[in-house]
Amino acid sequence: MYAIVEIAGQQFKVEKGRFIYTHRLAGETNAELVFDKVLLVDNDGAVSIGAPTVTGAQVKCTILEHLKGEKVIVFKKKRRKGYQKQNGHRQALTKIQIDEIIAA
Repeated sequence: MYAIVEIAGQQFKVEKGRFIYTHRLAGETNAELVFDKVLLVDNDGAVSIGAPTVTGAQVKCTILEHLKGEKVIVFKKKRRKGYQKQNGHRQALTKIQIDEIIAA
């Protein structure tokens, strides 16, 4: 059984027991979250597609930790002009575990 759910503006394919990394979510470690923007549910071949969401379907998750992603270096240069600019970025992430998928 799997579902496609919208979390923090992104769509994820989730299954029970899996871990996913999302943009930073509000909440403490070990807090339980319930997402109800479920776009699709596949229950062993029985597919329910929402318009835009599946009514009554929910995904229950637990926040495991808040962390930062790997550093991304942004380097800009214009040749023969003496222009160089370097910038770095680390995305704030939240690791969550999928506990249960409730299909209506």
